[in-house]
Amino acid sequence: MARNLVFILALTSLCIGLAAADWNILNKKSKNRDASSLKIYCESWRINVELNNIKDFEVVPQECVDHIKHYMTSAQYTADSERAMEEVRLHVSSCCALQGDGKDAWIFDVDDTLLSTIPYYKKHGFGGEKLNATSFEAWMKQSKAPALDHALKFFHEIKAKGVKIFLISSRSETLRSATVENLINAGYHGWSGLTLRGLEDDFMKVQQYKSEARRALTKEGYRIWGIIGDQWSSVEGLPGARRTFKLPNSMYYLS
Repeated sequence: MARNLVFILALTSLCIGLAAADWNILNKKSKNRDASSLKIYCESWRINVELNNIKDFEVVPQECVDHIKHYMTSAQYTADSERAMEEVRLHVSSCCALQGDGKDAWIFDVDDTLLSTIPYYKKHGFGGEKLNATSFEAWMKQSKAPALDHALKFFHEIKAKGVKIFLISSRSETLRSATVENLINAGYHGWSGLTLRGLEDDFMKVQQYKSEARRALTKEGYRIWGIIGDQWSSVEGLPGARRTFKLPNSMYYLS
């Protein structure tokens, strides 16, 4: 009798465990979800991407593509981005004893920080397709990416304070002319430096490459008061800044 009871309890635990596994946020093959539970699952997936709990994914889970599309084109995405910029302004208003010696610096990423790649991803599955680098670079060469208004406004605000602006992008050096043209057309001007990836940087991960670019700035005596980017690889690593700010983007992940 006791042995039967132990067997029943073990079987029950196994079944519960299997059921729980079906709802694991990392399990892309979960089945039998209704519309409500699918929305909850996909929003949980998105939030865990933003929290950097889910890393190195190559594509958005197919069942969540519509959810990511809805978010990235919604008023909520705009509101989340604008709220992030308000936090940046609060930081600047209290944190920084600017020296006014030309060595106060702020760093921005480019794609999905200053310029939006959403027009490209609208035609390429909002992260549901594996990125085709050739296609993406061909789109970049058109220099038509629109500005993200919340970033454009702050860009000029911080520049007006006399802070030197440096752009550090994972774009290829071969895209320099197209990138400069795009930035100017979108309303950006007056930055002090634009760092793009050369052939010697190709062996590095994005985080290492951007850390090295910041190290070069600090060796020149710049004080980095802040960094804004849409990828964790843009804001993590040493040397860091007084504070970093992550903008929302769950369409892709760059490490």
